[in-house]
Amino acid sequence: MSDVVTGEAVVVEVRVAQLPSRAAALLIDMAVQMVTLLGTSFVVGALLFTTDEALATMIYIALTVLVLVGYPVIFETLSRGRSLGKLALGLRVVSDDGSPERFRQALFRGLAGVVEFWTLSGAPALISSLISEKGKRLGDIFAGTIVISERGPRQYGPPLAMPPQLAAWAQTLELSRLPESVAATARQYLTRWHDLSPAVQHEMGVRIATEMSAFVSPPPPSGVPPFAYLTAVLAERRRRDHARLAQRAGAQGNSAPPAPHSPRHPLRPYEQTPSSAWPQGQSPVPPAPYSQPYPQPPVPGPATAPQVTQQATPAPPASQPPGMAPAPTAGGFVPPA
Repeated sequence: MSDVVTGEAVVVEVRVAQLPSRAAALLIDMAVQMVTLLGTSFVVGALLFTTDEALATMIYIALTVLVLVGYPVIFETLSRGRSLGKLALGLRVVSDDGSPERFRQALFRGLAGVVEFWTLSGAPALISSLISEKGKRLGDIFAGTIVISERGPRQYGPPLAMPPQLAAWAQTLELSRLPESVAATARQYLTRWHDLSPAVQHEMGVRIATEMSAFVSPPPPSGVPPFAYLTAVLAERRRRDHARLAQRAGAQGNSAPPAPHSPRHPLRPYEQTPSSAWPQGQSPVPPAPYSQPYPQPPVPGPATAPQVTQQATPAPPASQPPGMAPAPTAGGFVPPA
């Protein structure tokens, strides 16, 4: 998954096409082009008996350029980023901001494709796709495009909701060093949380939370379950991204920066924690009472499904993950010193 920022300063998650699917689509397109070139050769051969040789050569060169460059440019322009191979594999070329591919971009990709695939046997495209974070080949870099997959699973849960107990602590986080790969791993774990067994939920959660804590500071309060820690970090990161993009675009009215996190249901005032209970050098951020369970990760469902309003103090599920116990230190995530 990758984040795409639209022209309206909205962050949209898209599924970047993988290298095997793009290679298969390219083979289909090249097969169509080779068959077309073979038919062109027969036509030019027949013209040699009736026309001048120089004229036949000129026609052959023009048809070759039309097949190698015109085929991808015409198809991708008319079909909004889909050639025959991409149509068969469920791929589409879009701009970096998520808008449909334009003729200028398709032309850049077509011209670069002649050099990448037909002249240099695809070596530059392979190296560039492996190096690029979004799998871009040279044509995508020059044109400002990205190839996405439209046949990926669309069962996404609702946006991550900030656990009310961690809202105050999350506002103090330093997230500038958090890599996108770690955030994507945590997001995928939370999406599939309900499909995992309790033991796997806790084991994977501790491993991912430990990896994330190496890039995020300050550490969480004691007794925080791994999934609650990951949810709080991702929700705060998303909130800051939306606020920064809205401020950059100078949005007004409906696009105003979202307000800081607020609980979805009334909570008791935060209980003060004795200063002796905090590690030396850590600023005490009073957590909410742990008698109230943390909200679970959202159940994956269609993106258009209505969100269910959380009830006050929901009862814990029958199979709780380790760390859901009311005690502050029972099974909670403990970051490395």
